[in-house]
Formats: sequence, C-alpha cells, structure tokens
Amino acid sequence: MSDCIFCKIVSGEIPSDIVYESDSVVALNDLNHKAPFHILIVLR
Repeated sequence: MSDCIFCKIVSGEIPSDIVYESDSVVALNDLNHKAPFHILIVLR
C-alpha cells in the first residue's frame, strides 16, 4: 500500500507527533482532533 498515509507515518516518510512506539504499535497525537485528548494507535 504505497499510498497508505498510516504506512508513511510509521515508516517516517511523513512527520508526526509520536507519543509511543514499540515493535508492534505506534501511537500519535491526532492533528485534527475533535476531543481535547485524542491519540491514534496504528499497528505495524
């Protein structure tokens, strides 16, 4: 999936505000959040 935005974030092609990273997940702050606190969790 070369056009997958989450794949590009996980690989570092797109800068993001990563708050947690492990071998299996990446957690990052949502830039267009609708709630005061919103974190996206992406599986690797």
